[in-house]
Amino acid sequence: MQGDLAYGQPGTANPDRTRSLFGQAMGLVAITAGCFTLAAYLNRGGSSAGAQAGFIFAYVCLVAMKLTVRRSTAGATVLLLLFGALLGLATSPLLVYFTRPDAQILWQADGATALFIAGLGAIGYAARRDLSALWRVSFVALLLLIVFGIVLIFVHVSHGALIYSALGLLIFAGLTTVDFQRLRRTQNLNSAPLLAASIFLDALNVFLFFLRIFGRGND
Repeated sequence: MQGDLAYGQPGTANPDRTRSLFGQAMGLVAITAGCFTLAAYLNRGGSSAGAQAGFIFAYVCLVAMKLTVRRSTAGATVLLLLFGALLGLATSPLLVYFTRPDAQILWQADGATALFIAGLGAIGYAARRDLSALWRVSFVALLLLIVFGIVLIFVHVSHGALIYSALGLLIFAGLTTVDFQRLRRTQNLNSAPLLAASIFLDALNVFLFFLRIFGRGND
């Protein structure tokens, strides 16, 4: 789940506005992650049907947020937090499945995700060269990865899950780098909820890929 969520004209933003936007967006990412974690914990015994409904309503929130943010930043922020909570509800059964044999897997994936996002985010935030082309390549690669994932459902590929996760991390390395460059270049402070949603999705997908890698013995 990823897309071109941010809007606004790129350019060299005022340093004070850039720092303000960075603080707002990353603060929202942290709060959204908190909503996700709480919802996932509360729904740790949830059903797969509830998880599917959670994904559907989360997508609705994402679309509504994109339509709302230009008129009401506060409304978009509420939708962002609801989006995080719904994804927590939706993802909870998967987290339980991978961590059932060893809860330590969860902390390993958390730590790896934090290092991954911090490292690639720093590269993207500091990059001077326009990375728009990298976003286009990464997005096309993401679509192909989805197709590959569908193929793996029906066709056995040796180490297919590991290959899928490794490719996913490579793709989200590109998407994360671009999203953090947007965070520095975007001049519209009202775009903070959308930038936060995009970065949160980067982190969530990276976390799930690491979870599959560390928990692959459970397959």
